[in-house]
Amino acid sequence: MARRKKTILLEHVEITDVAAEGKSMARIDNMVLFVPYTVPGDIVDVQVVRIRKRWMEGFPVRYVRYSSRRIEPFCQHFGECGGCRWQNLPYEDQLKYKQKQVLDQFERIGKINVPEINTIIPSEHTREYRNKLEFTFSNKRWLTRDEMQKNEEITQRKAVGFHIPGRFDKVLDIRQCYLQPEPSNAIRNYIRDYAFRHNLDFFDLISQQGFLRTLIIRNSQKGEFMVVLSFFREDEALILPMLDELVHEFPAITSLFYVVNPKANDTLNGLELVLHHGNNHLYEQMGNLKFRIGPKSFYQTNAVQAHKLYAIVRDFANLKGNETVYDLYTGTGTIALFLAGQCTRVIGIEYVEEAIADARQNAELNSIRNVEFYTGDSKDILTPSFIEIHGKPDVVITDPPRSGMHADVVNSILHCNPDKIVYVSCNPATQARDIQLMSAHYRVSKLQPVDMFPHTCHVENVALLEKI
Repeated sequence: MARRKKTILLEHVEITDVAAEGKSMARIDNMVLFVPYTVPGDIVDVQVVRIRKRWMEGFPVRYVRYSSRRIEPFCQHFGECGGCRWQNLPYEDQLKYKQKQVLDQFERIGKINVPEINTIIPSEHTREYRNKLEFTFSNKRWLTRDEMQKNEEITQRKAVGFHIPGRFDKVLDIRQCYLQPEPSNAIRNYIRDYAFRHNLDFFDLISQQGFLRTLIIRNSQKGEFMVVLSFFREDEALILPMLDELVHEFPAITSLFYVVNPKANDTLNGLELVLHHGNNHLYEQMGNLKFRIGPKSFYQTNAVQAHKLYAIVRDFANLKGNETVYDLYTGTGTIALFLAGQCTRVIGIEYVEEAIADARQNAELNSIRNVEFYTGDSKDILTPSFIEIHGKPDVVITDPPRSGMHADVVNSILHCNPDKIVYVSCNPATQARDIQLMSAHYRVSKLQPVDMFPHTCHVENVALLEKI
């Protein structure tokens, strides 16, 4: 007979601070208690769901008293959807805690003495700031707490929306999302209704069966929209009428693709996308540069803030016109192209071949001739022979993924011995870890956080490292 887990209910817990991953925290008997969807000043009863040696995790079951800092969330999906967890915090508080997060992680994780940190740059838009969203179709939608409490028979289990955090097989049906401008919601809801009307199967994420699989919606600042629909199997008799109706209903769709994906994962890598309507790209403007964005292209999802972010990189690099710059993890070359006019040459390195193809295309589009792009992992490409051939960099720009840089890349940068390193990161924890590995040779002279994702705990940070 299985032993039932002992449940613990903690009453009248006062939330005192904000923690990682959008959770808040309290201290109970020398242990840290993490509680999502609460804000400092709340007093709550907490159901503990996980206990470790130094910390516990739980969820609020009753609010005894609301914090004076709490505000009403604007989204109907708050508390169920894993995104935008800070909607109940005033925006000025969000900025304060993001700045504190950067400083804490540099001092606590990196053990780095940092200069006075620059004030975080707020997002110009706090809603509808994203230019790309990805949605998943599922035949086993996540049931909300209200639905569970009603104890009524649930007959409709299809959903198109976002994955529940930690549950790859459960999707929350999204009716209105405030992250992307219209007609993003209208397009998604129309596709759902069309599928209901025509009895189209939604994908089963466990058995790997079904028809409708994923939906990607991209948009430009000019108001153009690109839609990519993914199906599990080829069936033109079902696919083409759906796409035709979508084009007729939404003139804002200037690019419409579909793809058949029979793989075990949702990535589009290695798959052929079929252009059904319009152009095979969008254009995005950043300053005097123009970027061509295809269905597989990487581009910063908050375009307005990205321009500010790259301006900070340029200011930190403080180029005089005669430098050689290495841009690691260059992606589609946005930073490299942004800096090209202020230096002699830029060498961009990126392991995704399709991104490098976009980077070269964007260089050609902007008539920029002093950039070179190479495909491969930075730890493999940055060899002494590569540096000898292409020249020692005066400045290294690095913008790695959330996991940070491989130790071999850090060592390669140290071997390059640039005068300056500008480190851009979406994860200050791994950024601090990597910088600590270089602390014997470089000091942090500037830090500038940038808010790219309002109502989330995520923060972008730019660090300038100079030789000691």
